[in-house]
Amino acid sequence: MTTGVIPDHMIRAMIAAGAIAADLPVTAEQVQPASLDLRLGHVAYRVRASFLAGKGRRVESRLAEFEMHRMDLSDGAVLEKGCVYLVPLMERLALPAGVTAVANAKSSTGRLDLLTRVITDGGAEFDRIPEGYDGPLYAEICPRSFSVLVRPGMRLNQIRFRQGHAVLTDAELMRLHSEEPLVDGLAVIDGGLGFSVDLCPEAGDLVGYRAKPHTGVIDLDRIAHYPSSEFWEELHTRDGRIILDPGAFYILVSREAVTIPPDHAAEMAPYLAMVGEFRVHYAGFFDPGFGHGAAGGAGSRGVLEVRCHEAPFVLEHAQVVGRLVYERMAAAPERLYGAGIASNYQGQGLKLAKHFRAG
Repeated sequence: MTTGVIPDHMIRAMIAAGAIAADLPVTAEQVQPASLDLRLGHVAYRVRASFLAGKGRRVESRLAEFEMHRMDLSDGAVLEKGCVYLVPLMERLALPAGVTAVANAKSSTGRLDLLTRVITDGGAEFDRIPEGYDGPLYAEICPRSFSVLVRPGMRLNQIRFRQGHAVLTDAELMRLHSEEPLVDGLAVIDGGLGFSVDLCPEAGDLVGYRAKPHTGVIDLDRIAHYPSSEFWEELHTRDGRIILDPGAFYILVSREAVTIPPDHAAEMAPYLAMVGEFRVHYAGFFDPGFGHGAAGGAGSRGVLEVRCHEAPFVLEHAQVVGRLVYERMAAAPERLYGAGIASNYQGQGLKLAKHFRAG
């Protein structure tokens, strides 16, 4: 068995074999170069608290303990900021031996500060699905900065399938970087490829955005619709540092432009808890081809979704805040990120979610 992350054509084969199934057939648009988008079902359960099913227990049976009320999503419904919801997904799995899965929020989901995680029957971890799992999938959704309007079929999560061990060691990552530069400038490799924050832009002094605390509802179907000024406060600095406020949510950008070669994928992960009282809210996966062949040939910068924890924290230019964990593909995908598919963030710099426009 070839080890690595399963690409698009192998995902389609899994669908054909029944390893991935849904009452409403999976569409071609859901299949990404190295992942599958998951769709919301028709009902949402407002629950008292986040929970995991636990070994030998079903999510459905545990809902009785935590359900407050249920909402029909058919005509659209608002998920309110600060509340926790559980939504059965349309897709279900029957994973073969040797294949595991990991889920994550899609990029636009993370940029809206929507805490979105997948849970399963018998699950003891969020977003991790063991080999041989046969059962339904559920999305736990907690809007943290903005209330959102959702409908059945919306895609907030994506799932990646792996055969065997796919993560590159630091030695393998260094060798890959020597063959094809993964980052412009010095590569900091320690448990992945480190990246830092850019607080000294080449032009101007706009370094990021902070979510406003009291805003309207965001309809997730509306693209380039909402004036950014109604939802975000611009952050400007000339001294290369900002102070993060506890509980606030920020959109910043990496100093480095990164590249994901066509035969690899990557996942954003936190750096070290010891570097400060904040976290980069790692929204998700980087598909094969991200930054590869981007304008200028120097890769694409990563958008950082940052939340400060217990105390105000000074974040300074070039401070390392996260890392990219690279994985080998089981085979090259038929399509790459940014090549022939709707890739909203190829060649990106500092950029809000696709729902916002300037103004």
